[in-house]
Amino acid sequence: MQTANKKVVNGWAMYDWANSVYNLVITTTFFPAYYAAVTGTQNATYKDGVPFLGRNFINTELKDYFLAAGFLIIAFLSPLLSSIADYKGNKKNFMRFFCYLGALSCSLMFFFDDDRVIFGLACFMMAGIGFYGSQVFYNSYLPEIAAEEDMDRISARGYAMGYIGSVLMQLIGFALVMLMPESTWPLKITFFLVGIWWIAFAQISFNVLPTTAKAERTERKNSFSKGFVELKQVWHQVIKMPVLKRYLTAFFFYSMGVQTVMLIAIDFGIKELHLADSKLIITAVIIQLVAIAGAFMMSKLSTRFGNIPVLFFTVLLWISVCIAGYFMKTELHFYIIAALVGLVMGGIQSLSRSTYSKLMPATKDTTSFFSFYDVTEKLAIVIGLFSFGFIEGFTGSMRNSILALIGFFAMGLLFLMLTFFAQARAKIN
Repeated sequence: MQTANKKVVNGWAMYDWANSVYNLVITTTFFPAYYAAVTGTQNATYKDGVPFLGRNFINTELKDYFLAAGFLIIAFLSPLLSSIADYKGNKKNFMRFFCYLGALSCSLMFFFDDDRVIFGLACFMMAGIGFYGSQVFYNSYLPEIAAEEDMDRISARGYAMGYIGSVLMQLIGFALVMLMPESTWPLKITFFLVGIWWIAFAQISFNVLPTTAKAERTERKNSFSKGFVELKQVWHQVIKMPVLKRYLTAFFFYSMGVQTVMLIAIDFGIKELHLADSKLIITAVIIQLVAIAGAFMMSKLSTRFGNIPVLFFTVLLWISVCIAGYFMKTELHFYIIAALVGLVMGGIQSLSRSTYSKLMPATKDTTSFFSFYDVTEKLAIVIGLFSFGFIEGFTGSMRNSILALIGFFAMGLLFLMLTFFAQARAKIN
């Protein structure tokens, strides 16, 4: 196939611009900062923890559990929704629905205060469901609009657009914080603006992305069960493909670490190093700016050395980041490690997605295969977040939770090595 025209490619990448504000502004900066301000031990109401279902939880532990629950819901919904979208040929409509769900949930966080903590966490969870629910449809467009030789470049463009857009929104929020440094209003206003940004810029993507034709069926199946049937069919294909099977296993393990680090990094800076909100925002901007370079750098390196070797190197860097994080003591250490996270964050996400696109078999049913990819990632995040929260709750320290992440990355490294050997054998044969 040929790569789609520039208008379609840029329109596809603009959805990253639209929805990445959730990932940076909400998940990794403003919500953790606001949540810590509302539920931290400095608030007498929550000095013994946040009450929920008859038990008091460490505030970040409870946040991890809510996030994990959201990812578990998405893991269950992905095959169901992608099946319905594929059957009815309305992939774009489902992408639009989850976009609006996520954006509205972000804006509703405006009403989150110390009397509505569970409401705030519920909105946070629903925003995540909206974000990741739309991603399964967004990702599945990649092999439809890009030729194989262009996938790394176009995938990197999407992530780069996301980083640029989210940094701009981050700077708007930062300006509000500087104008009212002693108030929580800038954070609440930013929640509202993120939802508006997400919906507004998503319209560019919705206007140019192609409408998927109805899939042809030789037999009629209940569309509610068909998604899980297709997931099973994808699984049976995957286990017969040694390279893809090992790669997905590696992806499963290192995703436990990658996504968890991205979701808890700012919490760590707040609780362990007691960084001010303005410094956290600056750190998040640094991460995103470095990530833009990282995404393109990994794309260039993969062209020269191949995807699997570059991923292997990237996971090694992630292990180094986690080890350094465990021993981190000062603000300077946090900034250095944050820059390293940015460097490998964009690269590993972009390269993982394009590697999967290259390794999956030729098929018109890209939604089902990317549903499988997304379910794999979401289940990994559920395990990663739950493990991190549980270990913190059990030991009382976030540092101990980092040790589990190192183990996840090590398993990912092992299976990437096995993927490389399987790929080499396949070329010889």
